[in-house]
Amino acid sequence: MQMRKQRYYIDTSIIGGFFDTEFCEDAKMLFEQLERKEVCFVLSDVLDYELERAPEKVRTLLNRYSKDNFEKIVMSKEAEWLAEQYIVEKVVGVSCLIDCRHIATATLANVDVIVSWNFKHIVNLDRIKRFNAVNLKNGLPMIEIRSPRELNRNSHED
Repeated sequence: MQMRKQRYYIDTSIIGGFFDTEFCEDAKMLFEQLERKEVCFVLSDVLDYELERAPEKVRTLLNRYSKDNFEKIVMSKEAEWLAEQYIVEKVVGVSCLIDCRHIATATLANVDVIVSWNFKHIVNLDRIKRFNAVNLKNGLPMIEIRSPRELNRNSHED
């Protein structure tokens, strides 16, 4: 029996991390999983918006991979409302609205995990608990948030 592919929502830091000396090894392992079709990257219009301002090599990285490896999603009005709730509940400040949009869009798409290198606002245990508290308060599922390093470590323990 074939297992269902894990759906990884990626934010812009994952693509940028591919080119960063500190993060590239783990980022490239994540993209190798994508190439082997072990995972599906869930991409949102929030990511597209951020990539418009990124350097060309970051903007075009995903073009190297088959479109079959991606699932595209769009931020809904409900996701915008949920992102605002994260701000209202003081999970993060208003300057982090784009991060909240990523979390809300991924939550409502019911992804398996959000993958990010943003340790200050996203991959942060206290904030993860608070994002999930807002989700639960609003009858929504809890969301897993991990760095590629955590995912790679877990995949090598088998």
